[in-house]
Amino acid sequence: MVRERERCVVENDLILVDRGEELDLERGSVFFVGTATVIIRYAGFTILTDPNFLHAGDHVHLGYGLRSQRRTNPAIEIEDLPPLDLVLLSHLHGDHFDRVAEEKLDKTVPIITTPHAARYLEGKGFRPPAALNTWESLLVRKGDARLRVTAMPGTHAPGPLRKVLPPVMGSMLEFAGAEGGVRLRMYITGDTLVYDRLKEIPERYPEIDLALLHLGGTRVLGILVTMDAEQGVEAMRIINPRTAVPIHYNDYTVFKSPLEDFKKAVAQAGLEDRVRYLAHGDTYEFEAPANGAR
Repeated sequence: MVRERERCVVENDLILVDRGEELDLERGSVFFVGTATVIIRYAGFTILTDPNFLHAGDHVHLGYGLRSQRRTNPAIEIEDLPPLDLVLLSHLHGDHFDRVAEEKLDKTVPIITTPHAARYLEGKGFRPPAALNTWESLLVRKGDARLRVTAMPGTHAPGPLRKVLPPVMGSMLEFAGAEGGVRLRMYITGDTLVYDRLKEIPERYPEIDLALLHLGGTRVLGILVTMDAEQGVEAMRIINPRTAVPIHYNDYTVFKSPLEDFKKAVAQAGLEDRVRYLAHGDTYEFEAPANGAR
């Protein structure tokens, strides 16, 4: 039996300025900037995830003296971003919110993130972010469009290493029109490993249309801290999205599981028809389910 959802709602809705965009609930897009940075456009919303705009050769600090070099360039520069409605930040790490974002991102744009990251960003002069603990949610309203963002469980490392890495969250995005009823459900894993709590997600959300998978097989001190190819396939089996898009791969020297490994694992699992691959600068255009509202 699917258990009834336990959801804690953040006290105040986030109401955005309606800039007159068309409320298209039929189709949307995901533009891949690089690393875990994408631009999601759907239902009149424009959402940026985990802003990372460093260039090839730049170094990022991961804490406790750990550094990693970027191997790739972002598909666009931060100055070329479209007008944003909000930013989703899975956690506070330099390859997800870098010094370029800290300096140049519009500090008035709403950010939804973990309490740990929210405290840091507010101290840097950003509009006070919406801080979500696991299963907490925030309703975002823009004209006739509705978006509920709910923090999903995630763990960035096993055992004692968990104490030295920042807390991480996944995100569930549920889009709807003014009449209510979810038209599209999108899950972003964040930098999590596969662990038992991920199994709670399909119990609460049995129909997920699109999943963005943070892969890369990142290793810190030799220990796996983001999903590699095998864990990525296991996460697909657990979450069971209609379509999965891998991101967060090949960009940094700490990423030890290349995209080719994931492609092989997907083929061996017979899941090729469920995955869409994006290179930097590619756009995945998707359609909402034909059966309409959930």
